[in-house]
Amino acid sequence: MEGLDFWKGKKVLVTGATGFIGSHIASALCRTADVTVLERDRTKNSFLALSGNMEHVNIARGELESMDTVMRVLAEYEIDTVFHIGAQPIVEISKIEPRKTFESNIEGTWNVLEACRLVSYESRKLRRIVVASSDKSYGSQAPPYTEDMPLGGGSPYDVSKACADLISQSYRKNYALPICISRLGNVFGPGDTNFSRIVPGTIKSIIEGGDVEIRSDGSLVREYFFVKDAVSAYLTLAENMHRKDVLGEAFNFSSGEKMSVLDVVKRISDFMGYKGQPKILNSARNEIQTQFLSTEKARHILGWSPSFSFSGALPETVEWYKALLGG
Repeated sequence: MEGLDFWKGKKVLVTGATGFIGSHIASALCRTADVTVLERDRTKNSFLALSGNMEHVNIARGELESMDTVMRVLAEYEIDTVFHIGAQPIVEISKIEPRKTFESNIEGTWNVLEACRLVSYESRKLRRIVVASSDKSYGSQAPPYTEDMPLGGGSPYDVSKACADLISQSYRKNYALPICISRLGNVFGPGDTNFSRIVPGTIKSIIEGGDVEIRSDGSLVREYFFVKDAVSAYLTLAENMHRKDVLGEAFNFSSGEKMSVLDVVKRISDFMGYKGQPKILNSARNEIQTQFLSTEKARHILGWSPSFSFSGALPETVEWYKALLGG
């Protein structure tokens, strides 16, 4: 990341800015760039709101599913950079509500890109569009996942992100839109209030004196990626999109630190002084056993690497939840 000087005078749209990662991107840029967020519902517990940064962004009301709304926002605020982060992000919810997940993640993506296509033909102001895909878009192939692997998926969430990824590639190839794609591992840190996830859920249970529960059998292996590193990945990618070896490419970003769910719970428990044993519910079935990414491409081409280990990021993360939950 070159530093925030790059963003002076830039006009940035962040979708999903009341969600987890989008909140952090908007917060990182809002005092330097002219940031606009597309907001369907006011979320008081978003990182953007709790950090006091809502007053530093332009708030446009509307939904990603409305292309007219997205076009209006792009034109009205003269956007030159789009971070398309907005999505339904929970795998388990996607299994319960597949249609809503497809509408949000697939239709929302083509609406954003079609709006960008139409507006860019008129104004030529759009310079950067970064679309959030996911490590889940690789499906159940043998890791480490590399960017040249075919995309797939099993759960509705996996499929929705693979489709959004492919749609983005199509808009790049057919309409020369200035698109790059990010594929991230599991992100954690302050601002994640989806307590069904293992990191915030475990911390919340310990703070509130409840039982720590693991939905799977505890053996699933993932990478856990601190949100500040995720923000640096997004900004680094966008800042380098003027380069021919970057524009139009997909990049993996993650920590390189692989842990089982049981390992994650143990590290959090040890840090917080929790002596209890987690309850293994074993209710999450048909999940991919092991997922991790190769970030060699990002390291080599972008010069990017993560700055935080899981243990190094825990103090800041736990303190944020204590402040939120009154622990």
